[in-house]
Amino acid sequence: MDIKDIKFDDKGLVPAVVQDADTGEVLTLAYMDREALDRTLSGEDVWFYSRSRQELWHKGETSGNYLKVREVWKNCEDNSILVKARPTGPACHTGNQTCFFQELPRQNAPISHQEEG
Repeated sequence: MDIKDIKFDDKGLVPAVVQDADTGEVLTLAYMDREALDRTLSGEDVWFYSRSRQELWHKGETSGNYLKVREVWKNCEDNSILVKARPTGPACHTGNQTCFFQELPRQNAPISHQEEG
């Protein structure tokens, strides 16, 4: 993978999904700027860009819950990143293993492909 192929948005960011390298569970979705992606590719930990704080974010620096990089992938359109990592603790700031722990209730039965159109 060549970082020059990544299509960052107009704010210089690209979405990054982090998946547990061992279980496949999706841990979090965050954003990376070029520097965060560079540091993630060249180091052992995952880095992000915090949109709320407007700064580079070394995941785990405050909490001690690091995400240890195993693999980094880009999607077919070069506009999102998948990081396979090993967490050293909960990935979510709430203390949950994953940020995706709140199921939304489904309102209607799924539409079959025949009914779509």
